[in-house]
Amino acid sequence: MEDFKVLRKRYFEELTENILPFWLKYGIDKKNGGIYTALDRNGSLLESDKSVWFQGRALWTFSKAYTDIEANPEYLEAARTIVKFLDEKCFDSDGRMFFRVTSDGRCVIKRLRYFFSETFAIIGYAAYSKASGDLSYRNKAFALYEFVEKIRSTPGILIPKMSPETRSTRAFAGPMILINVLAELREVFPEKEQWINARIASLIEEVEKYFVRDDLECVLEECGIDGSFLKDHFEGRILNPGHSIEGSWFIMNEGLKSGNRHYVELGLKMLDWMFLKGWDSEYGGGIIQYRDALGLSLSEYHQDMKFWWPQTEAVIANLLAYKITGEEKYMKQFEMVDEYISKHFIDREYGEWFGYFHRDGSLATSIKGNLYKGPFHIPRMYMKSIGIIDSMLN
Repeated sequence: MEDFKVLRKRYFEELTENILPFWLKYGIDKKNGGIYTALDRNGSLLESDKSVWFQGRALWTFSKAYTDIEANPEYLEAARTIVKFLDEKCFDSDGRMFFRVTSDGRCVIKRLRYFFSETFAIIGYAAYSKASGDLSYRNKAFALYEFVEKIRSTPGILIPKMSPETRSTRAFAGPMILINVLAELREVFPEKEQWINARIASLIEEVEKYFVRDDLECVLEECGIDGSFLKDHFEGRILNPGHSIEGSWFIMNEGLKSGNRHYVELGLKMLDWMFLKGWDSEYGGGIIQYRDALGLSLSEYHQDMKFWWPQTEAVIANLLAYKITGEEKYMKQFEMVDEYISKHFIDREYGEWFGYFHRDGSLATSIKGNLYKGPFHIPRMYMKSIGIIDSMLN
């Protein structure tokens, strides 16, 4: 096992000398503000439109790097240009956010089925308020959270994925993401801790009641509105190991924060099930994109690929599980994923990570970013891991 001090140094250097410099050099739009994410291997721009998701996500990343890793003024300046673009260009007149905008901030796509542009803006605002010292942004974050809850709870605002008259469903993504959103808000609203904890508890109850299935030993991505297993449908059977593993460490974190052993055990159970289902021992390792709850054939064209972000979630979850339990199996699983990342994903020639591999480990595309891949999951992995390591060393 690699010494934790050595591991911390390696992760710190990867973050500060490889990942963040790549995005500072190639991603920041010095003309219009904000950040581009659709970059080729060498950092050249492939698509001039901007992901609104990533304005919030990148704002969180650079703000957190400034407060939690090192007070590099470049990080804070990047956060400033991103938050200005986010404020001025990414909201519609009805308060909802766009999903995709032009380089100068004109709407290209507005997705009315989801509220994830808003959730990522919330965590970005919260982190920026701490980094900049501007408390108006924590208030913006909280107001936007209340707006998201209104969107989520008021019938008719969100366009349902399926006809509710025919098939009414619920998805894991909503409550899972909101657990993390509230945890980020709690960092800047200590006076609201009790209120926030109560809402997190309600969301964890929702996850456990509807999606964590002991009978199937898996975490479902979608189920009937009453929690029923939609076994006759692709959507009902699909498993997303990376997503479930991400949720597992959110819940383990809450267990540590609150001293609630049940949350810890729930998160560990989710990790155990979904790492087993997700790890592709047949084709050399890595977390695979999708599995079927009944082991049936999948319909998605990318179902057997290895994406960057599930690997990052497995690193955080296993390192946290090792901290909590001291069980060597979690350290072994951490090392397996860390080795797979080092062997496949890190680009030593041009920097940052590749994002997409075929199941056999061959590179699918050398692209470094698009509307979904940018400076979030990877820097978060390094930052969260450094924090976990520090807590074990101290």
